[in-house]
Amino acid sequence: MDQTVGILHPGSMGAAIAACAAANAAEVLWCEAGRSTASAARAEKFGLTPMPTLPELLDRSDIVISLCPPAAAENLARDVAEYGFTGVYVEANAINPARAMRIAELLEPDATVVDGSVVGSPPVGGKTPTLYLSGPAAATECIEALFAGTAVRTAVLGTEVGKASALKLSYASFQKTSRVLVALAVGLAREHGVDRELVEVASRRTDSYLSEPQYVAKTASRAWRWGPELEEAADALAAADLPPEMLRAAASTLARWNDAKDGELTLTEALDRLAQP
Repeated sequence: MDQTVGILHPGSMGAAIAACAAANAAEVLWCEAGRSTASAARAEKFGLTPMPTLPELLDRSDIVISLCPPAAAENLARDVAEYGFTGVYVEANAINPARAMRIAELLEPDATVVDGSVVGSPPVGGKTPTLYLSGPAAATECIEALFAGTAVRTAVLGTEVGKASALKLSYASFQKTSRVLVALAVGLAREHGVDRELVEVASRRTDSYLSEPQYVAKTASRAWRWGPELEEAADALAAADLPPEMLRAAASTLARWNDAKDGELTLTEALDRLAQP
């Protein structure tokens, strides 16, 4: 490819993604203005070309990839829009679909916006994350070509901006919250001296409920029992000076299925009931 890529900004994920893009791009740029010495060190490590200002980076870039803290994504896109960028803008941050669509509205029609989301660890040391893409077909094909043959896998979800963001947050809501739940479970067990036994119990099951969506219907059918049980667990957490809010929220979610009887709902019905109590 003879296209130039700009990365905003080279954090641990962004710099590694940019390095993969460099395999097929003519050049990969980053903006020095306002960045830390750590960012500069990462950019240098991965062979990225520094540019003094954002306008200079945008002027030379055919493709811009935005990978920054989620809270900064919209303001960064606004800065790019004010410049009048006309290339392909990959919004690859962990933001909700509505924000992704707002960013697309900011940048279009001058730029072509691709909604992107990275699932997995930075592509270093043998790691192979997937960059999910949704947006105009010609633009997503361009991004697929940019990462062809690299440690970054790509997968196109369709032409609708928001799909990639939705997948990322759907996965993250489980992947990240589940780790907090592990902390709460182990913390509660340790408070009562049964943490080793907890690990023994858990080790008997190694699969993930996330890979078994049919289990949602089973959860719904047991909600009338599980909700009060989680309220009890929340009380126990509070008594151990551990935060109970997550379990109380789970109990509140289960309450939407309180009227379901054992085995009564299908997966579709359970999901519908959850969305429209």
